[in-house]
Amino acid sequence: MKAPPEAQLRLLDLQELDTALDRLDHRRRGLPELAEIQHAEERLAGFADAFVAAQTEISDIDREQKKAEQDVDQVRARADRDQKRLDSGQVSSARDLENLQSEIVSLQRRQSDLEEVVLEIMERREEAETRLRDIEADRETGEKALAELTARRDAAFGEIDGQAELTKTARSGVLGDIPDDLMKLYAKLRHQHRGVAATALLRGQCQGCHLQLNTVELNEIRAAAPDDVIRCDECRRILVRTKESGL
Repeated sequence: MKAPPEAQLRLLDLQELDTALDRLDHRRRGLPELAEIQHAEERLAGFADAFVAAQTEISDIDREQKKAEQDVDQVRARADRDQKRLDSGQVSSARDLENLQSEIVSLQRRQSDLEEVVLEIMERREEAETRLRDIEADRETGEKALAELTARRDAAFGEIDGQAELTKTARSGVLGDIPDDLMKLYAKLRHQHRGVAATALLRGQCQGCHLQLNTVELNEIRAAAPDDVIRCDECRRILVRTKESGL
């Protein structure tokens, strides 16, 4: 392949700009804020699940407390009825009187036990409410942290994208100086060689694979026409001759 020496030199400018774009893309994809945002979002999702679980627990406790309080009311009402019967003097039989008194004592014990159950349920509800408040506080803190991380990410994106736009503009100016066939080869080699397709021959060394060319190879390059496109025998990248090539 042949291309004017000036066009080959412009390949080095293009390579430098493309390398800069690759670095900016790598920096954009590797921002530490991205991993931190993902972690923050996962934590917030966990808080959301915990919040729903805490609300569900409180609802279950409320139903349990309502049932226990109803049981207390039923026992208390029955004990009150028995006490009124006892106080009214309607029970004349000694056996019935003894049974009634025994039932009242039993109901009082039952009422006391049920009231203890209600108190225990109320304590559990208070604990559940405390957990819910803690979860809400943690969620608010997490949302604030996520907002700060998002702002930092967006600021970094803005800076990187601004630099990328300037670099792309400069790149567009270089493209017009490079023939289509040379550009196609450059694009193919960039894909094959991790983004580096063209490199300078500097003091007899390929700056792509850093191989020091031998005398025979250098003599072949010296003998080549100025518009010949030279390739490194080792890495097959385009070797661009400059004033510092050592030829």
